[in-house]
Amino acid sequence: MSPFHSRSQVLIVEDDSDLREALSQILEDEGYGVSSAEHGRAALEWLREGSRPCLILLDLTMPVMNGWQFRAEQKQDPMLASIPVVVISAGANLAEQIVPLEIEHYIRKPIQLGQLLATVQRYCHEPDARPDA
Repeated sequence: MSPFHSRSQVLIVEDDSDLREALSQILEDEGYGVSSAEHGRAALEWLREGSRPCLILLDLTMPVMNGWQFRAEQKQDPMLASIPVVVISAGANLAEQIVPLEIEHYIRKPIQLGQLLATVQRYCHEPDARPDA
């Protein structure tokens, strides 16, 4: 399968199934395509199958493979390194935590809807934008 970059596909990597479902529903209601993974290992497997989302929303604290481990592997893979990542976390000192991850943006939990949508729109094309609009 050749790599496919979707300009309106978002990958949510979050171990909390309720939050993962809620974020998926919100973004789908806005017209985005959404895929999700419950930990970093599952996300890497999905990405290595050839999918290229416009953005990865990444929790840091997860079982199997946490966000730091995921990001380290992502950065080492030339096919995946350029996919933007935004951390979603309730952790303290987030601004400091994301520096070694080489991530520019984060969203603090509990997630504010306006901030989520503005952040996704920053990285992804509006899904229902028409050329004549």
